[in-house]
Amino acid sequence: MRAFVEASVGFPTAVFTAALAVVVVFWLLVAAGVTDSDGFDADASLSAWGLGGVPVTVAVSFMTVLSWLLSLSASVLSSAVAFSGTVRFVAGAVALVAVPLFAWRVTRVAVRPFARFFPDEPGPSRQDFIGSVCSIRTGRVDADFGQAEVAARDGSTAVVQVRQYGTDSLSRGSTGLLYAYDDIGEFFWVAPYDAALDPQPHRD
Repeated sequence: MRAFVEASVGFPTAVFTAALAVVVVFWLLVAAGVTDSDGFDADASLSAWGLGGVPVTVAVSFMTVLSWLLSLSASVLSSAVAFSGTVRFVAGAVALVAVPLFAWRVTRVAVRPFARFFPDEPGPSRQDFIGSVCSIRTGRVDADFGQAEVAARDGSTAVVQVRQYGTDSLSRGSTGLLYAYDDIGEFFWVAPYDAALDPQPHRD
């Protein structure tokens, strides 16, 4: 146990121990809901380093843990050999560069299978439906009731709640235009839509 502690705070493992402490604190903050696990994705990209496809924090955390384990193992093994102080310092300096490089290459391979769990494009949001043409699915639409079917950009369809201000005829099978979304009521405002009267094409 003593050798483990000494190796953790000795050169060069101490550098990776400090980085590991930062990683642990970060994920504790994520668990507590203080920050988001992908909060740095908008500010940094690791695609050029071959680590794209997963959140930056996941790739960096994996690489940090691996670097720490490799450095710690090397330090414990080297401590069992009677090297001089100069030799140990030179070996530590080399490890300080070699360990992260090796960990980076391993991380590149290790994170690839997880890329499919982190799609680049976010799923459709309700705001994406504003300006879309929909098909009414209920017998009537008024200020308190109504449903419609609308197509998303990926080709899937969704049934959404719709309302209208006036008394226009919107019944089952009618075509409507979603022009606004009410966040409080969680419904779309809809108006009758006639393609023949609108020269501007709308996505559906």
